[in-house]
Amino acid sequence: MVKSYLRYEPAACFGVIVSVESKIAYDSSGKHLLVPALEKIGIWHVRQGLCTKTLTPLPSSNSKAPSNAVTSISSSSSRIASGYAQGTIRIWDSKKGMCETTLNGHKGAVTALRYNKLGSLLASGGKDNDIILWDVVAETGLFRLRGHRDQVTDLVFLDSGNKLVTASKDKFLRAWDLDTQHCMQIISGHHSEIWSIDIDPEEKYLVTGSADPELRFYSINHENKTDMNKELPTENKWEVLKSFGEIQRQSKDRVATVKFNKSGNLLACQVAGKTVEIFRVLDESESKRKAKRRISRKEKKAAKEGREATEKGETDIEAEGGSNLVVTVPDIFKLHQILWAGKKISSISFSPVTSKNSLATLALSLNNNLLEFHAIESSSTTKLSAIEIQGHCADVRSVTLSSDNTLLMSTSHNAIKIWNPTTGSCLHTIDSGYGLCGLFVPGNKYAVVGTKGGTLEIIDIRSGTCVEVVEAHGGSVQSIALIPDGTGFLTGSADHDVKFWEFQIVQKTGEVYKHLTASPGRSLKMNDDVLVVAVSPDGKLVAVALSDNTVKVFYMDSLKFFLSLYGHNLPVFCMDISSDGDLLVTGSADKNVRIWGLVFGDIHKSLFAHADSVMGIKFVCNTHYFFSVGKDRLVKYWDADKFELLLTLEGHHAEVWCLAISNRGDFIVTGSHDRSIRRWDRTEEQLFIEEEKEKRLEEMFALETDNAFENKYAIKEELPEEGAVALAGKMTQETLTGTDSIIEALDMANGEWKRIAEHEVEKLKGRVSAFRPNILMLGLSPSDYILRALSSVDTNDLEQVLLALPFSDNLELFLYLESWAFIPDKVELVGNVAAIVVRLHHHQLISTVSAKPLVTRLEDSVPPKVKEFKDLIGGNLAAMCHLEQLMSMRSGVVSRDVKTKLWEIRSCNAKRIEAREDTKQEKKRKKKQKKLDGGHGQRRTQVYMLRCIYVY
Repeated sequence: MVKSYLRYEPAACFGVIVSVESKIAYDSSGKHLLVPALEKIGIWHVRQGLCTKTLTPLPSSNSKAPSNAVTSISSSSSRIASGYAQGTIRIWDSKKGMCETTLNGHKGAVTALRYNKLGSLLASGGKDNDIILWDVVAETGLFRLRGHRDQVTDLVFLDSGNKLVTASKDKFLRAWDLDTQHCMQIISGHHSEIWSIDIDPEEKYLVTGSADPELRFYSINHENKTDMNKELPTENKWEVLKSFGEIQRQSKDRVATVKFNKSGNLLACQVAGKTVEIFRVLDESESKRKAKRRISRKEKKAAKEGREATEKGETDIEAEGGSNLVVTVPDIFKLHQILWAGKKISSISFSPVTSKNSLATLALSLNNNLLEFHAIESSSTTKLSAIEIQGHCADVRSVTLSSDNTLLMSTSHNAIKIWNPTTGSCLHTIDSGYGLCGLFVPGNKYAVVGTKGGTLEIIDIRSGTCVEVVEAHGGSVQSIALIPDGTGFLTGSADHDVKFWEFQIVQKTGEVYKHLTASPGRSLKMNDDVLVVAVSPDGKLVAVALSDNTVKVFYMDSLKFFLSLYGHNLPVFCMDISSDGDLLVTGSADKNVRIWGLVFGDIHKSLFAHADSVMGIKFVCNTHYFFSVGKDRLVKYWDADKFELLLTLEGHHAEVWCLAISNRGDFIVTGSHDRSIRRWDRTEEQLFIEEEKEKRLEEMFALETDNAFENKYAIKEELPEEGAVALAGKMTQETLTGTDSIIEALDMANGEWKRIAEHEVEKLKGRVSAFRPNILMLGLSPSDYILRALSSVDTNDLEQVLLALPFSDNLELFLYLESWAFIPDKVELVGNVAAIVVRLHHHQLISTVSAKPLVTRLEDSVPPKVKEFKDLIGGNLAAMCHLEQLMSMRSGVVSRDVKTKLWEIRSCNAKRIEAREDTKQEKKRKKKQKKLDGGHGQRRTQVYMLRCIYVY
């Protein structure tokens, strides 16, 4: 009989507050902060400091979890867009916490995401050097823009002109016209990679940040320019961005993020270090006053110098001020203050809501798994709060479960945390040294932690405090093991000693309560560093792994030498003894796992277990099954009797350092370099060795097929032309499956039509028999069966699916579109299919005689149906707007749309008035300049004073 096993599956992941692969972002309300946490997105309530919701993608059959971390985030109203390292984009409903759609288009990681102001369009840039524009409402890609020669780092919409500006590591800025889908302008001048760009809310200025020592600013050329600006001789109607100037930065590190706040009065420049430079954006009147003071200082400086210097200074002033006052970048952007953080800053985000006591609130994500919130005030910055309790600041080096499996202890370089392994909540955080190993004392009231400094820390679990620190070894305590009778424990250290310790309850002088301590007993001197110690369950044997690649076994009572196990090529980092004491399993840096017999010290099997060093290994209680973890990010499940790999668990994004198994074996816990702690639960689903082998072979075959396809076609692909446009989607396993299902449905429908025709012929001949439809068509007609297959394809994949279909099959679909157009809920699908097929196969349709009547009939039937539904939706929208206006009139509160319209009218009128005033001021300046140029210095001053009095 074939032996079956129970499957383990990922159940929980906790300990990660923020990961460094993506930037943080506020939602539209400003109450929640969207934080990347490896493959998840955490929604944190800013005031409460709690993670209220977690957006977790469902595992797919063709995606590898370790490479699918969140790499970019963008939000708009109630929608959240997240880009992943695999190249996919997911659109989430923030209220429901559900994934609405998945968009496939990029061949590399998605590095930039940005919504337009309305939230109807989404632009994405990736490591594949492409920019894709997505229609969020239709859940499909519109087109792909090509032209950059390196990774796209950032992008912004210019909503006023329906433009898109992108930045790349190729040191170029590109401005794209989204209406005509071409590159309008290429801007050079940067000497290094451009890492971030942003525009102010009024779309006046665009700022870029790179590794250059300055921030570069560009003025945005809008199409509705005034006549005054059109008179400039250097004006170019195709020039979207015009160089405006630059500002020297204070830090020498490269720029990571540049960001305007929502009101546009602050600009933050975050570098790849510990500082954020905050600039204040002066309004027009303040910037003009500053420019006048700057010119006045130049005049005074020129006057103090000689006559030649004075004449030269006047020439410069005329060139700069002249008849028209020139406002430069330093006149508008003034360094406000510099914010310093304790650790390296990964990303920043401005809160869209400002408080009364501060100019803005800035959120920081640090590379040590922390979030900080700072209030930017007029004179200084104040740290408001920090989120740091829910995770370690560094690697999780050890995890230990209590005897009743209700508590979990994890150690790191400066803290010990006690967790609830079921809920993932942090119960206690205790400051400590660099903890390398730990154990729970029987009774689960105390714990012992061995540190890198050679000390033993006694932890009181109930109070969450360290009650005593015992100087134990001269080197780091590498391993700790509990004696089966519960009276003490063993420690192994880098000082070549194995020490035996006993538990004692003491009460020191001056203390009220008694507490646990450890007193040293026997010791065993070794010849090399001790890496791991293990005790057999019966308490008769002690196994010691040394840095000389061997494992020594001693008798527990007499400490006499018993066995020497050698065979590993590199040091043994982990080992464990089975519950019956028959087997010893060791994991080494040579990537192998060896299974030994403890009776004679013979080796049963050597298994190539991991692609990197094996860091942890544990037996499941009362079985010969064991788990191993390694630096290859994998957790593997083995059968030590059959020497077979049972299961491979993927989920960690970095090296896995440690492992713990519950007493009943119903779940395991692993800790990793990515600061995450993951719990894997045993399910009731059975697994069989042969089936798992077949799955692994299929995955390897699929991976090799994909790599062969990419190597055959992708590498030979030439560099795209300047401003090239391509299809937005990409060919995936889902699109191929959809194509196969449509072809199969068409073939089955054609066969069914033939059977129906034959039945009609037999019926006319008098051979009447009951027609039996094909049972595989699920009782549907041929037309409905094809429509069912076509409707199962995602809107995002529809273009690629139809592209993979042969032209003959597309013509067959055209035969059914006319009848499907009369189904109310399929009008949109029919319109999309007709438009895509005509666009993809335009030349073939023109040259095919039989296709002309099909296209003509569709032209007569589909547009009227589309217009009918468009009118229906437009009427509904108008009715809802009318109801909103009635409700606002009754309540006396002006609706948001009305407020927006009034604000637009007022701002437009204000701009017109400003333009008129600027024209008047220019005329006055010209007259004044003529008079000033005609007289001497005293006469100039008198005329200027009289003119000022007259103007006043």
